[in-house]
Amino acid sequence: MAYSDQSLLDPTDKETWEKLSLWDRRTDAMAPLTEKQMDSVLELRAAAETVSIPSELPIEDLGSLSSRSLQSSFTATVPASTEDVLLKGFQMLDIENDKIETAQQFFSWFAKLQTNMDQDENVKYRQTRDDLNCYQEQCDAILNDVSAALEHLDSLQKQYLFVSNKTGTLHEACEQLLKEQSELVDLAESIQQKLSYFNELENISTKLNSPTLSVNSEGFIPMLSKLDDCVEYVSSHPNFKDYPVYLTKFKQCLSKAMHFMKLHIVNTMQNLTSHLMKRDPVCLTNADNAFTLYYVKFRAAAPKVRSLIEQIEQRSEKLPEYHQLLDEIHHCYLDQREHLLSPSITSTITDLTNQNSKDHCALVRSGCAFMVHVCQDEHQLYNEFFSKPSPKLDELLEKLCLSLYDVLRPLIIHIIHLETLSELCSILKNEMLEDHVHNNASQLGAFDAVVKQMLEDVQERLVYRTHIYIQTDITGYKPAPGDLAYPEKLQMMEKIAQSLKEEQMKQMSPESMFSDVQLEDPNGRRNSNAGNVEASSVQTSISPADLHGMWYPTVRRTLVCLSKLYRCIDRAVFQGLSQEALSACIQSLLKASDIILKNKTQIDGQLFLIKHLLIMREQIAPFHTDFAIKEISLDLKKTRDAAFKILNPMAVPKLFRLNSHNAILEFLLEGTPEIKEHYIDSKKDVDRHLKFSCEQFIQQQTQIFVGNLEEFLTKVAALKTMAIQGGPTYSLSQQPWAQPAKINDIVMATYRVMKSKLPSTLQSMSLYLANRDTEFILFKPVRNNIQQVFQKLHTLLQEEYSGEDLQIIACPSSEQINLLLSVNK
Repeated sequence: MAYSDQSLLDPTDKETWEKLSLWDRRTDAMAPLTEKQMDSVLELRAAAETVSIPSELPIEDLGSLSSRSLQSSFTATVPASTEDVLLKGFQMLDIENDKIETAQQFFSWFAKLQTNMDQDENVKYRQTRDDLNCYQEQCDAILNDVSAALEHLDSLQKQYLFVSNKTGTLHEACEQLLKEQSELVDLAESIQQKLSYFNELENISTKLNSPTLSVNSEGFIPMLSKLDDCVEYVSSHPNFKDYPVYLTKFKQCLSKAMHFMKLHIVNTMQNLTSHLMKRDPVCLTNADNAFTLYYVKFRAAAPKVRSLIEQIEQRSEKLPEYHQLLDEIHHCYLDQREHLLSPSITSTITDLTNQNSKDHCALVRSGCAFMVHVCQDEHQLYNEFFSKPSPKLDELLEKLCLSLYDVLRPLIIHIIHLETLSELCSILKNEMLEDHVHNNASQLGAFDAVVKQMLEDVQERLVYRTHIYIQTDITGYKPAPGDLAYPEKLQMMEKIAQSLKEEQMKQMSPESMFSDVQLEDPNGRRNSNAGNVEASSVQTSISPADLHGMWYPTVRRTLVCLSKLYRCIDRAVFQGLSQEALSACIQSLLKASDIILKNKTQIDGQLFLIKHLLIMREQIAPFHTDFAIKEISLDLKKTRDAAFKILNPMAVPKLFRLNSHNAILEFLLEGTPEIKEHYIDSKKDVDRHLKFSCEQFIQQQTQIFVGNLEEFLTKVAALKTMAIQGGPTYSLSQQPWAQPAKINDIVMATYRVMKSKLPSTLQSMSLYLANRDTEFILFKPVRNNIQQVFQKLHTLLQEEYSGEDLQIIACPSSEQINLLLSVNK
């Protein structure tokens, strides 16, 4: 009953216990505890298990306590009597005045007491529950307020978005308006800028029509620049309205402005020219004074028009009108200069011609030097007026230089002396072209063209006169008796040189004589074979045989002619002329050698030819050129044979054949002329003739000295050949022509000839060649041939003859022959 009442009375407590049990359930706890909180709860539970028994509990009730409770320490003092204890307990329970007489009262009291105790125990939980309820109410209120605030915020956000959209739209509209405004402003500025060019037309027209306008005023050049800009702008925009009209008007203004500039510049130059031409002629008698005046006056007037000309030159590449104006100004300037200079240049050239009428070289040198100064001065004066070059200036200068060319050319084509023509070539080529033109090519371009033309004329005349000179003075040369007086003229010159040397030796002191001997002593010889005679070089000698005056005239003329031509004409032309001259010279030497050989001795003719061929080879060596030329000839041999073949009566039936044996077809195919090329090398001709002459000299000298022995050895060789080929056996000593006495006569005669003629031969070689090395090289093959003949003879005698026969023959030994040759050498 008590329990049922308790359950009926405390439904809230039950709910509270149920809710409390949900706080720390194992799954889905409403208020889960952390590990630290769980440790704290366990510690509290351990401490609650040892709680002491309250002191106000009656002693009798101790037995009702559980064993666990009794185990706790009980330190309370037990009262003296039970009544006192009960009394105190009732007092504490506020029931000291109630009486419990029945069980019902007791149970009622006990239920009430239990209820109070429960209430006392749960008061703190109720308090906590009430607080939590209060907190929950407050939270609910806060949540309501937050919900209301969120609703207000949503409303504000919607309003903000609405306002923001409106503001963005307004901002975009403003930006669009600003953009359109900027575009309109730019368009207005662009239109204004474009209109500014068209608006300048009236201002420019007003200025150009002003009677006070001057091209030298400060505002003219800016106005001209603005006009150029307007013309350029309008020309570059043909799509504008009224484009042709405005372009025509601007062009008219530009033409008027250019007319003012041209009028000012042309009037300045023409007035200056007329002023100079009206001066007193007495003051201009001197050409130097006239030229000085012409240049000084023009230089003084240059600053007046230089600024305008610079403006025209700057614009000449942009607009064709300015280019045309510049050409007209160039034409005017050059016309005025030509009008001034032509009479003075003609007069100066005439004076130079009169002064140097007999000296063509001086005339060419002075005339060219004068034109060089004119060209340089004109270029310098031109640069005072203009900054850009003009080809018309070179045309004017070339025209002025042609006045000198017109005077000199008639004189050049009548010059007949090669020395004068070669000197003129040297002047034009070295002094004018290489010295003057090469160092100042920019200013002397016109002079260069005229000098080259003049040089070509001189070279052409020189080549023509050289051909004539070769034909008349070399090929057609007829030697005088003194030209062929060999060896008399050499002996005479040697005697003169010897006498001069003796006189000089008498005047010198012994010390100087000793020093001269020491200086002349070392004269080595080169070892060479006979085949290298033509390749040896002649050393310089003081012998009169090497003097130019002792050379044969055609040799001297040929070498002088080649030396004059070498630096004057082109290499190809020089090669042709040199080949012609050397060939003619060789032919003249051959003719002279034949005449000397007939009039004097054979050795004189041979040594004369060898000497002059050596001179020619030595003198043409310094010419660094090829003396070979190519000749082209037409060979008609096949044509001739084909013509004879077609004219043969046997070929008549073949004329009408329709196959490859047709006579006409064969004539066309086989009768084609051939073009043949062959080279003629005059230098090799000199070497070839020199080699042939040396070989002929060696052969003839060998024949003179040992010809009889060679004839004897030839007979012996023929006899041996017959015996080898099956003829009868022979005994050489039994032959009538090979007896010891006969051989002795031949040997003695040969020895006497060598002993008598060898000194004269060597003396002639020394007289003609005048070089010991050349003499040694030329005579060495002769000496070798003599030694070989005697060696063959000794071998033959040892084989065919006995000792008694050898004594009868008495042939000189090799040592005797070598001694004879070395002594005479």
